[in-house]
Amino acid sequence: MIETPLRSIAKAATWQALGLAMMTLISWVVTGSVAAGGAIAVLGAAVGTVTYVFHERLWAHVRWGRLHTNDAAPPRPINSTADR
Repeated sequence: MIETPLRSIAKAATWQALGLAMMTLISWVVTGSVAAGGAIAVLGAAVGTVTYVFHERLWAHVRWGRLHTNDAAPPRPINSTADR
């Protein structure tokens, strides 16, 4: 079954909302302020998003773990009897 782009966007949005809620709650407990907790959560989400973009762009230059489409044979299991 293939996931549609809309489903991926919905999952990303709900995951981000859950993360914001948890970070707000944790920060509220630590600081005693809902406003400070919310600000920390929003700042954390913004920094995390920007960091993720840079992380992805850096990994785009790493060749390790990639297969060319003409080399895309399924990998053999490590415990293959052909290796014995």
